[in-house]
Amino acid sequence: MNVGPWQLLIVAVVILVLFGRGRISEMMGDFGKGIKSFKQGMNEEARSPERIDHHTPAPTTTTTSEKTATPTANATGTPAATGDTDKSS
Repeated sequence: MNVGPWQLLIVAVVILVLFGRGRISEMMGDFGKGIKSFKQGMNEEARSPERIDHHTPAPTTTTTSEKTATPTANATGTPAATGDTDKSS
């Protein structure tokens, strides 16, 4: 579908009627401020590369001989308690 100049003109008129001249001007001003702020941020980052935190990635090691703790059962078939137990009761 081709968009011709008449279709663009109709869309522009509808937008102008809906939002009004002042609101469109305000939106474009905010958009311009956002672009300007973005460019300033990019320039500051390019000028001061020492501010960027360079860190070496942690070495990744894989070990297959690690033991994992598994619960064990006592003679009655109930899981054994781990840690300190209060036997005063």
